[in-house]
Amino acid sequence: MNAYLAPENLAIVRSSIDGALPSLEGWPIPAALPDTLPPVMAFDPDLLPEQIRGWVMDIAHRMQCPPDFPAVGAITAISSLIGARAVVQPKAKDDWQVVPNLWGLIIGSPGVMKSPALSESLRPLHRLEAAAREKWEAEQEAWELDAKVAEMTNDANDKEARKIAAKDPEKARALLKPAEVPPCPAERRFIVNDATVEKLGELMRSNPWGFMAYRDEIHGLLKGMDREGQEGARAFYLQAYDGNQGYTFDRIGRGTVRIPRVCLAMLGGIQPGRIQSYVRDAVSGGSSDDGLLQRFALAVWPDIGGDFKNVDQWPDTPAKQMAGDVFDRLAEIETTDEPRVWRFDAEAQEVFSEWREPFEREIRSGDMHPALVAHLSKYRKLIPALALVFAMIDSPDAGTIAEAHLLRALAWSDYLRSHAERLYSAAVVPETGAAKTLLAKVRAGALGSSFTPREVAVKHWAGLATPDAVRKAAEVLADYDWLRRDVVQTGGRPSERYEVNPRGVA
Repeated sequence: MNAYLAPENLAIVRSSIDGALPSLEGWPIPAALPDTLPPVMAFDPDLLPEQIRGWVMDIAHRMQCPPDFPAVGAITAISSLIGARAVVQPKAKDDWQVVPNLWGLIIGSPGVMKSPALSESLRPLHRLEAAAREKWEAEQEAWELDAKVAEMTNDANDKEARKIAAKDPEKARALLKPAEVPPCPAERRFIVNDATVEKLGELMRSNPWGFMAYRDEIHGLLKGMDREGQEGARAFYLQAYDGNQGYTFDRIGRGTVRIPRVCLAMLGGIQPGRIQSYVRDAVSGGSSDDGLLQRFALAVWPDIGGDFKNVDQWPDTPAKQMAGDVFDRLAEIETTDEPRVWRFDAEAQEVFSEWREPFEREIRSGDMHPALVAHLSKYRKLIPALALVFAMIDSPDAGTIAEAHLLRALAWSDYLRSHAERLYSAAVVPETGAAKTLLAKVRAGALGSSFTPREVAVKHWAGLATPDAVRKAAEVLADYDWLRRDVVQTGGRPSERYEVNPRGVA
């Protein structure tokens, strides 16, 4: 028998191996981490009016992106065209009015075609913007010529008046009357990407019915308004959501600028990690806890499937043309000094009342997180606003909103609510995203038997780039018995280490 296989030698080898393994004594079996995101409803093409449905779904198919992205982009863009030109009075015997300017937010990781999908759904607005600018440039050129002629006329009249002033002062006085110049033409704007609130205010003076503010990545705008000294900017955007209130800027050097109506539709994209961080800040009672985030009622965070099909085909031209006709028609809504008032027909009015009573009881029940309540309370505007948008897409001259339009809006509310619950889960569900990243490293043995938050932070792993972020993730893992926190007394400031549960190492 080989000496190495002798029972007494084999026992020695086994004893050596067991001694090298970490002891499992005192360590519980770790529990699985909870799912980070609650489920959401998938997008149903029937949520869209027929006139834009084919176009939106064609964008999603060609780009292989969730249809939620171009759908929210399209609806928000159309709402910006209506702006404050039309309002809905949701109650039959009340003067409460809703302006249908909507705020949309699409949430997705990098590489899921957020930006291309939004760019494609905003193409009709960009086309209208380009046409309006070309028209304004021609009008501006003509106006500058008229102004130059008026200036020359005034110069000539001034010289003539000097000659006859002593002989015929009455005629000289008439000659000194300035030649009339038509007002400088105002450029119609459809979409704005990056502007200060003061510049937005100037644009709203010449575009009093509203327009679209679009940010490809809206996180910078949101965080910028969180900084100290930006309270005025936040107040402006909060009021612009209502769409029917005035605003006044008082600035040294620029004087007082009064805007009769601030109306703004907003649209942008954001990454999941950033929105989760922002949600936690927004519901913690800080400066961002003022309802700004909750105004993004058209917020969607769809699941991204693993399937992909390489689609290389021309756009659906008839569907694209049909949608383009909707944009063109709504861009030409006739306006007077006051918006056109729409109402529900009898059947729709009954449906709205039936929906609102249980809805109001639910959000007042105290059973939901306050952040979600604040978000859902904006559905008082969202539902009638969507119904008006759908009615104006289908029948812009009707003046009344039919039951079918309201039912479509209510279907949107069910769909959007599931996405809102996912969005605000960041405030009520443990921060498991970074914890899952840390757990993967722990199970792979990348951190050995113990580590400090600083040792992990220097590795700059996603979501774990600071000691505080590592500490939060490690505490979640400790709650589920993957780690154990130890405080090491060093004679100075105590140092904390996290021991790895050997039962969880791969």
